[in-house]
Amino acid sequence: MTKSPNFAFIKARWHSDIVDQSLVGFENRLSEMNVAATVDTFDVPGAFEMPLLAQKLAASGRYDAVIASALVVDGGIYRHDFVAQAVVDGLMKAGMETGVPVLSVSLTPHHFQPSQEHEAYFHAHFVKKGAEAANAAVQIIDVHAALTPAAELAA
Repeated sequence: MTKSPNFAFIKARWHSDIVDQSLVGFENRLSEMNVAATVDTFDVPGAFEMPLLAQKLAASGRYDAVIASALVVDGGIYRHDFVAQAVVDGLMKAGMETGVPVLSVSLTPHHFQPSQEHEAYFHAHFVKKGAEAANAAVQIIDVHAALTPAAELAA
């Protein structure tokens, strides 16, 4: 990696105490890898609002990659798998339309319960998933940079 990357990190506010741990894992892993990155964070009400913001951030030209994080659970009112599928499809579309990598740390557990045991498990799991997103973000921007013509890099 030749330059310091700029990342946009979107966090859904549902279960924010858990979702915020993905940013902790992301930033910790970047530090472990000695990657001096800028990470701008953006909060949205829920997972459904992430794809549009991801698309706008990616299209802005300011970011090498966009990461979106949410915990989509079955709240009993709607099918959480419907929301999760729409979010993942929207994030993929944002990346495909802009050419900027858009990564998802959006988890949809089958049987999440707001219990101490489940919350503790997902709290730790989101740290791990954030670290994995950092690995993926660094790797994918290196791959994209290798495919960029030298003339574009000099501009």
